[in-house]
Amino acid sequence: MAELERPQRLQIMLTEEELAALENWRFEKRMPSRSAAVRELLRRGLAAEGFLQAETGAKSQDFGVIAPDRNPDDSPTSSKL
Repeated sequence: MAELERPQRLQIMLTEEELAALENWRFEKRMPSRSAAVRELLRRGLAAEGFLQAETGAKSQDFGVIAPDRNPDDSPTSSKL
């Protein structure tokens, strides 16, 4: 068996709505796979600026894919990066 080019796995859990949003974006952008779509979104996110920084005690559930725009004063991630 050939060695994988990307031997590391990352497992995430999504709601049905989040998965549908990912799949819709993937097909709109004609991405060849779900993994390619996630890598592209990660690349774009890591290159972007202006994100809020998570505060101590923030929970995974505080960071959804499909959520209304957050007001920095209303979220647990109110510190600027």
